[in-house]
Amino acid sequence: MNVTRLTPKVRALQTILRRNLGASTVLLKTSDPIQQLFVDKIQEYSKKSKATGGKLVDMTPDVEKQLQQELDKVARQYGGGPGVDMTKFPTFTFQDPKIDPLN
Repeated sequence: MNVTRLTPKVRALQTILRRNLGASTVLLKTSDPIQQLFVDKIQEYSKKSKATGGKLVDMTPDVEKQLQQELDKVARQYGGGPGVDMTKFPTFTFQDPKIDPLN
């Protein structure tokens, strides 16, 4: 009689342990070589980015020239040019419209 009462509890305990084991395997540090390579590349890029001071990483003079040309082209398209600070927020001046009197 005790065995019949104990059997559902044992099955429930087995189910709980199986679920907990499945959930806790995510927490284990598995060595996935692709994931480790990805993390290594991110860390390497971070070091290079800090070393360049915020500029593009591994920039050649040709790439730098192309970047400057594109920045100049965008500045001309949006009202920039020599001596215009494109990082400054524009100032707007609004004038009241002239209204004719109602006489």
